[in-house]
Amino acid sequence: MKTLLITAVIATALPATSALAQADGRFAVGVQVGTPGAGLQSQFALSPVVVLRGGYDVLKWDRDQTYKGIDYDAKIDFKSPGAFVDLHPFRNGFLISGGAYFGDRKVDLDATPTGNVNVGGATFTPAQVGTLTGRIDLESTAPFVGLGYDNTFTRGGRLGFRILAGAAFGDAPQVDLDARGGTLSNDPTFRSRLDQEEREIQAEADDYKVLPVLQAGLNFKF
Repeated sequence: MKTLLITAVIATALPATSALAQADGRFAVGVQVGTPGAGLQSQFALSPVVVLRGGYDVLKWDRDQTYKGIDYDAKIDFKSPGAFVDLHPFRNGFLISGGAYFGDRKVDLDATPTGNVNVGGATFTPAQVGTLTGRIDLESTAPFVGLGYDNTFTRGGRLGFRILAGAAFGDAPQVDLDARGGTLSNDPTFRSRLDQEEREIQAEADDYKVLPVLQAGLNFKF
């Protein structure tokens, strides 16, 4: 099945290659912004139907986030290179895209309670807890499928516009939670409660195996 699919794509692309070579520009570079962050991309049109695309997006964002009643300072740090194939079945701007995102995507958590907090089903004072630190790691490889519109190679002129909507898939993010500086930081009972807290956050993170992707970009063809 995989061999037949590759053969079909090549067969579709080859008859159109000579026609595309007469057109103005088969390469394009551009900028993009969306839920994966802001970044750069490059494109190469194999034919009016098949376009190869690569990108690199960066998302850095600090925000306050509450997990299980504890207020954390969350630092989002996503670095997402990606490789994709965009198919234009009607030889116009409409496209079907498939590929994958790669790279290091994580969320660092930090909380210093100022009042009593519930950790794993038990209440502890700020002095007992100290500082809670955590990390949420997303899957390093996330397959992507989506639909969109890109007129970079279907219109005259150098500039093109692209908009894309889809979803990136992966395993559940992995959660790690720790505590330091508290009077009970190394206490076995507290550590057991902390492990329970980690499992509860992990249960919430399990719902994020699929992440929506919305993106818009501006391209320059040459």
